[in-house]
Amino acid sequence: MGISRQAWYQSLQRERGREIQAQSIVEQGTAYVSLVTDAWSRKIVGYHVHESLHTRHVAAALKMALVSRRTTSALIHHSDWGIQYCSQEYQALYQRYGVTCSMTDGYDCYQNALAERVNGILKMEYLLVKPEDIVQARQMVRESVEIYNTRRPHLSLKYKTPDEVHQAF
Repeated sequence: MGISRQAWYQSLQRERGREIQAQSIVEQGTAYVSLVTDAWSRKIVGYHVHESLHTRHVAAALKMALVSRRTTSALIHHSDWGIQYCSQEYQALYQRYGVTCSMTDGYDCYQNALAERVNGILKMEYLLVKPEDIVQARQMVRESVEIYNTRRPHLSLKYKTPDEVHQAF
C-alpha cells in the first residue's frame, strides 16, 4: 500500500537528518511576500518582497534559502500547486540544486500548514500596518523576519527561537 504525499511530508518533518522547506506567498498591502521556512527549526531561511506574482520574484526566496544552506543533505521543498511552483523556471531550480519537489494534493491550506502558520504569524504579530510603498514593505518584512527568527520563542521548539534550533542542528 502506498503512502499519500501529505503523509510522506508529515513523516519527514519528524526526521532530523533530512531538510524540508515549506513555501507560500502572502499579500501585504500592495506587495507580496514569498517565504521559505525550514520545517525542523521553523526558521525563515528565504524571503522576497515583490510587487507581482511573477515566478522570478517567488523564486528569489527559494534562491536565498538555497544559498544560505549549511548542509548538503537531501532537501525537500514543499508548496501548494501555485502556478509559480509548477513553472518550468521553478522546476529548473529544483533540478539545478538537486531539490525534491513536494506539493499539496490540491489547494487545501492544511496541507501546507507550516507555511500558512508562518504567514499568519508575520501578518498578525508583525506586519500590522499597511506599507506605503515597496521600499517600506521590504524594510518591514526584513525587520519582522529578524525578530521572528531571533527573538520569538515557539512552544513547538520548547520555547527556543527558530535561530537557536537552526544553529544547533
